[in-house]
Amino acid sequence: MKIAELFKEKKVVFSFEVFPPKKTSSIDTIYQTLDGLSDLKPDFISVTYGAGGSNASVITADIASIIKNKYGIEPMAHLTCVNSSKEDVEKALGVLNKHGIENILALRGDINPELPPQTDFKYASELVSFIKEQGYDFNISGACYPEAHPETRDKIQDIRNLKNKVDMGVDHLVSQLFFDNNDFYSFMERAWIAGINVPIEAGIMPVVNKAQIERMASLCGASLPVKFVKMMQKFEDSPEAMRDAGIAYAVDQIVDLVSNGVRGIHLYTMNNPVIAKRICDSISGLRGYYQK
Repeated sequence: MKIAELFKEKKVVFSFEVFPPKKTSSIDTIYQTLDGLSDLKPDFISVTYGAGGSNASVITADIASIIKNKYGIEPMAHLTCVNSSKEDVEKALGVLNKHGIENILALRGDINPELPPQTDFKYASELVSFIKEQGYDFNISGACYPEAHPETRDKIQDIRNLKNKVDMGVDHLVSQLFFDNNDFYSFMERAWIAGINVPIEAGIMPVVNKAQIERMASLCGASLPVKFVKMMQKFEDSPEAMRDAGIAYAVDQIVDLVSNGVRGIHLYTMNNPVIAKRICDSISGLRGYYQK
């Protein structure tokens, strides 16, 4: 099922993100993650792009196929273009189509200095347009940044770029992580004013490690509010306390977002089904309410 159709059927969509095993690990290690996550009954699971190299898209497609055919959950396969030629993308689309994958998250991706530079695609909007031209019937999703993309000039330019990407054919948006819901609400208002009317999911990442979250926040341009920083400083030397506080913070974010009418929650699981389960257990009544 296409993700855009899920939003027509459900009041609130709950989804997860997983990433492929490292190059040194077997693809079989993903089964442990998926075994735990599938029990939580997400509406779909996204799979990040493989860790570089010519086989990256195949690995992502294989895992997406496992999610769809073994676990009976709708997958969304990430597809990046900054290190790909048009021929590479054509091959990747063919593989995804062969696997019966209907949903793609079209991304520019990060530049990998270990791979030869490519020049066919500069922006995700160009990838979206190219996918549309190939004649496949994919549901195309895109990424958005509540606090604006780190490389953009300002929030006005950022929302214009996003509107262009949606106009190219994006059916659904997933936000990068954020820790202040007011940043997301302000972004939603800018999107509405710009005429962006596709479903938008809020991306939530639970804190389990101070160093990791600071690195992730710097990569995607997310600011750390005072309340969040105080929590990290208080519990950084106690992994158990940091885990519990991080879960509580994420749950608080989710409850507030859904209460304010946000129709999609995308949980960045970091391949940790235990953390995901703790969060889902805490909002089980909320999910049940919106599934009535």
